[in-house]
Amino acid sequence: MPYDKSLDVESFKEVKEFEISRITVAVFSYNGGEKKLQISRENKNQEEGWQFVKLGRVTKNEAKEIVPLMMKAVETM
Repeated sequence: MPYDKSLDVESFKEVKEFEISRITVAVFSYNGGEKKLQISRENKNQEEGWQFVKLGRVTKNEAKEIVPLMMKAVETM
């Protein structure tokens, strides 16, 4: 079965912006299934605006900022 965006329900989303990037913490449930935590990064590109990139590693400062968001997200699951 191919992915269907209309079946993907977002129940939580908060974004934390940094100098040249932003990290989004969200909770999604696909087709009534178990709620799952999603963490994504976007980098600011002058020509194209925000562009999704692999989250990979986070700095200590980023971690300090997004861990509280993750805890809030977990409370909604």
